[in-house]
Amino acid sequence: MRDEDSKLRPILRIDFPPGERLGRGKIMLLELIRETGSISAAGRAMDMSYRRAWLLVDALNRMFKEPSVESQRGGKQGGGAAVTAFGEMLIQRFRAMEAKACAAIKDDLDWLEAVRDPNAVSVTETVSDK
Repeated sequence: MRDEDSKLRPILRIDFPPGERLGRGKIMLLELIRETGSISAAGRAMDMSYRRAWLLVDALNRMFKEPSVESQRGGKQGGGAAVTAFGEMLIQRFRAMEAKACAAIKDDLDWLEAVRDPNAVSVTETVSDK
C-alpha cells in the first residue's frame, strides 16, 4: 500500500436538489475525458460501461447552464469528446473546494491519524477473507 493510500482524507460531495450529486467520480470522469478525448475510454479507465459513463456525462451536462462535455461526431478521427471551458472550470473549482475542505479540518485529521490503530482490519477485508 502506498503511503498516500493510507492517509485519512475527507470525500467531498455536493448534493443538488432534487437529487443530483457532484462528487469525485464525476470529476474524475471529466479529467479522464480530457486526457483521453473519449467518453468510452474514460469509462473503461474507471471500470465502467460506456452507457454508465455516458449517463454520468449527460447528468453533468443537465446540472448546469453550460455543458461540461461536448461530443464530437465521426470523421477521420472517429469522433470523441472534449471537456468544455466550463468543464475545465468545474474541475478546477471542485479540486480547489477539496483542498479547502482538507485544509479546514487538517487539525482534526491529524488527531484522528494519531489515535487510529494502524493495524486494524477493515470490515471489507474481514468479509472477503471468508
